[in-house]
Amino acid sequence: MKNFTTLFIKEMQESMRNGKWIWLPIVLMIIGISQPITSYYMPQIIESAGNLPEGTVIEIPTPSGEEVLAGTLGQYGTIATLLFVLATMSAISMERQNGTLTLVMARPVQPAQYILSKWAAQLVIALTSLLLSYLLTWYYTNLLFNKVDWKTMLASLGVYSLWVVMIISVTILTGTLLRTSGGIAGVSVSFLAILTVATGLFTKFMEWSPAKLREHATSILMQGELAENGLLVIIVTICLSVLFVVLATFNFKRFEQF
Repeated sequence: MKNFTTLFIKEMQESMRNGKWIWLPIVLMIIGISQPITSYYMPQIIESAGNLPEGTVIEIPTPSGEEVLAGTLGQYGTIATLLFVLATMSAISMERQNGTLTLVMARPVQPAQYILSKWAAQLVIALTSLLLSYLLTWYYTNLLFNKVDWKTMLASLGVYSLWVVMIISVTILTGTLLRTSGGIAGVSVSFLAILTVATGLFTKFMEWSPAKLREHATSILMQGELAENGLLVIIVTICLSVLFVVLATFNFKRFEQF
């Protein structure tokens, strides 16, 4: 446990030094607040940008606060996924390239301690950034639209956060298979994209897919509860995330490519 704590603290300090604790929350907060602000000023934006005939009246139904937050989750699904992969891709590969990994593993450190410290640290950074972004978005949504109950907001965030856990787990596993950051990002994004596309194409056979987490988080916002098979999706996502971490540890221990 002492080794894990030491490695975890080292990883957090490294993230501070390379600015990950700064740029990731800021970018996510910009993505988040853009949704309520854009939705609120959309008529003015269309009027200013479009060459509309004189006297044209633009009437766009005002979305509810729940719809705005659901739209924010959609923004996270397309852009934030890539950001989380980019933030995690060099967690292991960078230490391989600069030789730090050799120094770390020369000490009495178990592969499981090393992998878990990386996974936990990246997860803390990603989830904290997501929380800050979603809270800020919720605040602006309450100001510009109707108020969304904080319990509903947190419940939807909790469900969507499992998708972030999945992203981090996949990227950490890929980091034990490949040496280059570009390759890690490419494989991780490709896997997540294929999973998402397959879920959309084969809906009947992919009811268990983690890619449906956003759909269930949206259901909590709009209906106040998970959609059908929501619990199955949550269980499968947790199990797959744990499996990926176990595989990452096993692969790291077996090949010892450091």
